[in-house]
Amino acid sequence: HHFDDETRGFSFRFDAPLDMRMNGRAGQTAAELLNTASEEELTRIFRLYGEMKNAKQIARAIVKARANEPFYRTGAFVECIRPLLGAAREKKDMAKVFQALRIVVNHEMEALEEMLQAASELLAPGGRLVVLTYHSLEDRLVKNLMKTGNVEGKVEQDIYGTKPSPYRMVGKVAVASREEQEENPRSRSAKLRIGEKR
Repeated sequence: HHFDDETRGFSFRFDAPLDMRMNGRAGQTAAELLNTASEEELTRIFRLYGEMKNAKQIARAIVKARANEPFYRTGAFVECIRPLLGAAREKKDMAKVFQALRIVVNHEMEALEEMLQAASELLAPGGRLVVLTYHSLEDRLVKNLMKTGNVEGKVEQDIYGTKPSPYRMVGKVAVASREEQEENPRSRSAKLRIGEKR
């Protein structure tokens, strides 16, 4: 519902304040991030969290535009980056850019890492961790934890060459059926992973 509330700044469909905070009373807004982050940091954000190939060009355009006038509204931000997005993929690429900002503003990856770590410590042997992810960045962290025991995916071997992981994958990754995707387009990228604590 946050995305459909045009006053929150989560969507490029509306001209709204560039906020994007899930908790509107805490932390840095998207506008503050766009107006203060270095070109290098913006490039990293759009490349890592938006998976944008032209992240450097987007960051450069933002830095150049904010020198004349800081960003406060989604409309001005959209107009700044629109020329850098291909017409055929404009909506998808715009969604990726907005996703990247939202992830950083709300510390989403850090929150997921904390939850996964806490779950590993709290689950008893035989307990199951079930996680529903909505994009590849989240899914990668969950998959890494279940395969290697850490979110980075670093394979740590003991002296016998075994790869200790606190989880054993249970079943195959579940994805939305065609019918579910037609009913709810947001389920298109959703994946369900289940790991059992060893």
